[in-house]
Amino acid sequence: MAERGVDLAALPKEVKEQLAELELELSEGDITQKGYEKKRAKLLAAYIPQTQNVDLGLQSIQLAPGPGADSSPSPDAGPSASTRQHRSHRSGGARDERYRSDIHTEAVQAALAKHKEEKMPMPMPTKRRSAFVQSPMDNCTPPDTSSASEDEGSLRRRQAAVSAVLAQTLQNSEFWINRSIQGSSTSSSASSTLSHGDSSKSHNHIHSQNQTNVLADVLAHTRIESSSVPPDVTSTVPQERNSRVELAPSPAVRGMSRGQSRSSMMDTADGVPVNSRVSTKIQQLLNTLKRPKRPPLSEFFLDDAEQIVEVPQPDPNTPRPEGRQIIPVKGEPLGVVSNWPPALQAALARWGATQAKSPALTALDITGKPLYTLTYGKLWSRSLKLAYTLLNKLGTKNEPVLKPGDRVALVYPNSDPGMFWVAFYGCLLAEVIPVPIEVPLSQKDAGNQQIGFLLGSCGISLALTSEVCLKGLPKTPSGEILQFKGWPRLRWVVTDTKYLTKPSKDWQPHIPTANSDTAYIEYKASKEGTVMGVAVSKISMLTHCQALTQACNYCEGETLVNVLDFKKDMGLWHGVLTSVMNRIHTISVPYSVMKACPLSWVQRVNVSKARVALVKCRDLHWAMMAHRDQKDINLSSLRMLIVADGANPWSVSSCDAFLNVFQSHGLKPEVICPCASSTEAMTVAIRRPGARGAPLPARAILSMGGLSHGVIRVNTEDKNSALTVQDVGHVMPGALMCIVKPDGPPMLCKTDEIGEIVLNSRAGGTMYYGLPGVTKNTFEVIPVNSGGTPIGEIPFTRTGLLGFVGPGSLVFVVGKTEGLLLVSGRRHNADDLVATALAVEPIKTVYRGRIAVFSVMVFYDERIVMVAEQRPDASEEDSFQWMSRVLQAIDSIHQVGLYCLALVPANTLPKTPLGGIHMCETKQRFLEGSLHPCNILMCPHTCVTNLPKPRQKQPVGVGPASIMVGNLVAGKRIAQAAGRELGLIEDQDLSRKHQFLSEALQWRAQSDPDHVLYILLNAKGAAVSTATCLQLHKRAEKITAALLERGGINTGDNVVLLYPPGIDLIASFYGCLYAGCIPVTVRPPHLQNLSATLPTVRMIIDVSKAACILTTQTLMKTLRSKEAAASVNVKTWPTIIDTDDLPRKRPPHIYKPPTAEMLAYLDFSVSTTGMLTGVKISHAAVSALCRSIKLQCELYSSRQVAICLDPYCGLGFVLWCLSSVYSGHQSILIPPMELESSLPLWLSTLSQYKIRDTFCSYSVMELCTKGLGTQTEALKMRGVNLSCVRSCVVVAEERPRLALTQSFSKLFKDLGLSPRAVSTAFGSRVNLAICLQGTTGPDPSTVYVDMKSLRHDRVRLVERGAPQSLPLMESGTILPGVRVIIVNPETKGPLGDSHLGEIWVNSPHNASGYYTIYGEESLQADHFNTRLSFGEPHTLWARTGYLGFVRRTELLDASGDRHDALFVVGYLDETLELRGLRYHPIDIETSVSRAHRSIAESAVFTWTNLLVVVAELSGSEQEALDLVPLVTNVVLEEHHLIVGVVVIVDPGVIPINSRGEKQRMHLRDSFLADQLDPIYVAYNM
Repeated sequence: MAERGVDLAALPKEVKEQLAELELELSEGDITQKGYEKKRAKLLAAYIPQTQNVDLGLQSIQLAPGPGADSSPSPDAGPSASTRQHRSHRSGGARDERYRSDIHTEAVQAALAKHKEEKMPMPMPTKRRSAFVQSPMDNCTPPDTSSASEDEGSLRRRQAAVSAVLAQTLQNSEFWINRSIQGSSTSSSASSTLSHGDSSKSHNHIHSQNQTNVLADVLAHTRIESSSVPPDVTSTVPQERNSRVELAPSPAVRGMSRGQSRSSMMDTADGVPVNSRVSTKIQQLLNTLKRPKRPPLSEFFLDDAEQIVEVPQPDPNTPRPEGRQIIPVKGEPLGVVSNWPPALQAALARWGATQAKSPALTALDITGKPLYTLTYGKLWSRSLKLAYTLLNKLGTKNEPVLKPGDRVALVYPNSDPGMFWVAFYGCLLAEVIPVPIEVPLSQKDAGNQQIGFLLGSCGISLALTSEVCLKGLPKTPSGEILQFKGWPRLRWVVTDTKYLTKPSKDWQPHIPTANSDTAYIEYKASKEGTVMGVAVSKISMLTHCQALTQACNYCEGETLVNVLDFKKDMGLWHGVLTSVMNRIHTISVPYSVMKACPLSWVQRVNVSKARVALVKCRDLHWAMMAHRDQKDINLSSLRMLIVADGANPWSVSSCDAFLNVFQSHGLKPEVICPCASSTEAMTVAIRRPGARGAPLPARAILSMGGLSHGVIRVNTEDKNSALTVQDVGHVMPGALMCIVKPDGPPMLCKTDEIGEIVLNSRAGGTMYYGLPGVTKNTFEVIPVNSGGTPIGEIPFTRTGLLGFVGPGSLVFVVGKTEGLLLVSGRRHNADDLVATALAVEPIKTVYRGRIAVFSVMVFYDERIVMVAEQRPDASEEDSFQWMSRVLQAIDSIHQVGLYCLALVPANTLPKTPLGGIHMCETKQRFLEGSLHPCNILMCPHTCVTNLPKPRQKQPVGVGPASIMVGNLVAGKRIAQAAGRELGLIEDQDLSRKHQFLSEALQWRAQSDPDHVLYILLNAKGAAVSTATCLQLHKRAEKITAALLERGGINTGDNVVLLYPPGIDLIASFYGCLYAGCIPVTVRPPHLQNLSATLPTVRMIIDVSKAACILTTQTLMKTLRSKEAAASVNVKTWPTIIDTDDLPRKRPPHIYKPPTAEMLAYLDFSVSTTGMLTGVKISHAAVSALCRSIKLQCELYSSRQVAICLDPYCGLGFVLWCLSSVYSGHQSILIPPMELESSLPLWLSTLSQYKIRDTFCSYSVMELCTKGLGTQTEALKMRGVNLSCVRSCVVVAEERPRLALTQSFSKLFKDLGLSPRAVSTAFGSRVNLAICLQGTTGPDPSTVYVDMKSLRHDRVRLVERGAPQSLPLMESGTILPGVRVIIVNPETKGPLGDSHLGEIWVNSPHNASGYYTIYGEESLQADHFNTRLSFGEPHTLWARTGYLGFVRRTELLDASGDRHDALFVVGYLDETLELRGLRYHPIDIETSVSRAHRSIAESAVFTWTNLLVVVAELSGSEQEALDLVPLVTNVVLEEHHLIVGVVVIVDPGVIPINSRGEKQRMHLRDSFLADQLDPIYVAYNM
């Protein structure tokens, strides 16, 4: 910094004024940080000494002397210039300056310099332009390519200063990846920021600058991934601790704009360069992950519920407490003074009568000028009036509203102390119990609901307030005061004097001697956010005032300036209670005045020659910031400057800096009195004002490492991680203090151990009002010694302060229990982490006072989260750089990893009424995903160290035969099941005719020509076309004739049928059979999206070598259109025949296949892994399948079936085109796309035609559930009744979607749908229908399996609701003639029924094989004709490629045997192998979709060893970053996996096929080719 080494105090007056002017401009935002620094450097240039040799060493003694009255300040007192480099930064809300420590800043810079030496960057998150809500500067200027900005220059200079630290490298740099050029979505100037480490890297820097110049103009318009290829750092030999790693500079890859697919040379994990389309960022991320983690995992991991978590082995070098057991510390005895009043009200009565003119309180207006002064006479008379009014004038004489002992809320703004004083003392005189609370400003106030909990637990129904305040409260449109969420109904009473009644002559208030009844209740928010009321008895209140009077040596008639909140804590105890007891004149300086004029309290002290001032560190800092007006200020009248948050470890530097500035204005060093207090125990300790010139109390310089283990160690070796704390004086008069362990039983600590301070005193709170259970644990603690025996009978109160007792019985506080973060057994203090973050330069990214640190429980340990408010002018680049350096600093100094660091837009964190950050509300918003960060970094890889050890797959030394024998010996069944026998059809004559479907149709056309087989409905539910047996036969004949004439088709040629769902498709299918050619049904291209859908059509046509295409006129035009030509070659289509207006011709003959093994048709489908496969279906398979379905569903000609499915492949095609012709039942066809324009179509059809059996797809069911779920009443009104439906079968090739089918059943139960109706079918490529819930079998059963076992391919049934349980539904009854067996996919041996294995199927309707161009026989044989390696070697099986298991249930099937249920778990090719375990994507996706209400859909896949989660965001884009931590948490919590990349995309980006299945591989390819246009991509470190 430019002003390093300048003594500001010695500067000429005019320069100081100019500097102060600049400070103000910066704090008002009239000047940028950069401009400010330039101007300031210019001003100071003349005063910088030429040589600077500042010794920044920390004294290594435990207690260093504090700055004496006349001695020159010691280095750790912090007046050196590095303080001032901070002062230039603007201060935010309430929690700021207490964190400033110059030593700490040095430490942080040193730690960062060490990291920079290794130059290890992280991939920067990618953000869509529109998601940059934050930075308006973002798209104005191309990156600054001229040079590093001034800040970096100063960092370079600082590096020189801390070069000693630079020698220690590589201590824990494993996590910061090589960032030669930082891939960034906004600019590539990042490359110049982190590569200054030393000159050996300079050419890298130059290279990146050239690149930047080349790209600067493009950058302004497009998003560029400009990243270099990171060197492969995984295979380097382990470095010694102090060696330096020289990393070769790598050439930068030119960034391209997004449209082009980018391929760059990559190093894969084994160092082989591959040409890959993968984002360089992911590679960078992988390189971070390949580095070893810090804690060594122990060698073995047993999979069991209790042993999920890897427990790190205790480190033998952990410091342990060695001192003797602490002896309770006694405060001086409480003196007895003859004229102390018997109660506080008595003191007020006395002063009101004898000193009526004496001033009690002066209030200030917004400008800081005195507004009014309340004398003791006025205070007494008004309080009396109020007491009288409360007791006598609110109700009737017989039914008073208030009785003594009732609780009353006091709602007064911070700017109106007078009204509050009158209300408080009025309540004391009326013997009702005042409960001061904050003024509610809106329904959305942070913590409002918890205040409601307090009012409820105290049983409050009356609130006192002032007229002005009442007018300002939020109102309903009718003018009534809003009923706040969670609040009881309140009656509001205005206490302005004009509304009060003068008491009658004979009325006197009852002032009893102070007893143990409650006097008032002070609210307190716990760490969890609940607000409780601490009750203070009358005797405690009085004793506390006496103890404070004795400790602070208060005298009658003194003047006190109070800047604190007078409603609670020190502000109430000193400024309202003790002051009245001693007839002190209090001047109250409200927060609003402090915001407008930070120096106002100093001016008040000066003007009124105040003897005592009551402040927080924040007020000291603000006064310093504004000290330009201090010309004639004199603070010599102060005898006590009470620092209320002096217990905060970081208060020491504020006190020193304030003294440094104001010592020249008469401020005496010995008047600064830090104190420690808590709501429960009230004042714990306070430094007594010292004698003039007496030596000042000492400081403790402690090791942070020791503190994290709860022990006190003098910091000697590593000055970077030292904490300097000041004492808070001695324990209060009349009190007894112990230090006990903060968790577990209250065992006394050793002398060198940090523990919680507990206090026994008559001057403390007595209980949490109305909460006896919590009270016992806090107010009635009896410490025990190491043997566990109580040390006495007297109860102590927990203060919530962590500390120790130093030499001379001085009390030191190092933190609070509520700020305690317990991570992997070590304790960290939230305030310490905030301080480290604030010492990271440049601070211009965030506001100083607005940082929240808290922990969340994820996967059995606390994880630290830091949230800060980002300044509006901070660029993405700056923010990311600041964040990554904060992570490094905290890791280095505290040896703890941050789990998540989030930046939110300015002024969006929930605030407490006096401007601090509302911690619990912030945490709540973080966990529910409503914090809306604008930047986020998650680092789960570095801080989650308790994951179970990855499973090592054991080599299978045991053969399948031994496994089978083992199963038999253990009494386990071999997992197999079969449908019933496919008995001979009733009529022999019929079965001969039914050998071929073409014959069946001809036979029906003759025997029952007018029977309607098909009815096709449109969106309105009207029948657009129907087909009787004869009509269908005639239409088929016309098509056959056309094929033979125009197509020149030979027998056995493949013909593509390209039709929308309808009867034309069915007719042309039979036309092909009549002609002897092989039909291939293909879904027509989507007219609005030809470019995406037409290539698939072209591909199937090419792969199937089709000789001809049958289609409609419109589709024929489309195939030859210009639009089509853009995506495929339209000149090379095979012959296209339009079948719309064919002449009435009969073919010369109708083909009959010679054998039933001949092919009937080809079934093409795209699998979920993106494979296009066509399977061959023979005539025999067709008739066997139709027969099987007929038996299972009891189909015959008088039945009606409704089908809402896509008719292009699988069971959908069979039901649409084949089944009716075979069984003769009537099919009502509903094209699923019609539902998009008319949602109720399917359900109203079921109701109108009184359908008993219907078939649909998951997409249809989901449409109805989401679209009609809320409209069941309207449907009922329209007469929709589903009680007729006996079976509704979802046709799918996946695990049954239990949640969806259950929601559907529940939603439409009101329309009469039977809960037993919904079931599923299961088919695969090798066998189109394996299971189908028919009419005869038992209801599908549901089981709950243990997910942990499932990952090990074991099936363990658990009870419903067991942790980690997964509900699975049976996939339907196995069809007649089908046998299944569960097989180990590797050994091909049969498995027992407690194993998960591949489902193999044997059935007469198996497909005959894949239809491939080259006929890969090996593949075909493997999938379609496989034998078991042992057991039943003669049967031929087909491999479905699905994992599942078989369970014998208690239910009976039709033949009376116990029913075997088949459960499908997932597709083998889609499973993810992670950490040696098998995961099913759907399980992780289910968890992810539950994580936040705005996640519409999600998909997961792996890339090398990274888990990538893609989530569709249905909410607004500002929620995008909320999802990142929630997704990471839920996957870690439920699946014990760390998510590597979280991608947030728009709804509809995840590709889904016609069956409603996710195409995860397509998604993966698009992601790696950068084609997703994500809203945000987070790379979890």
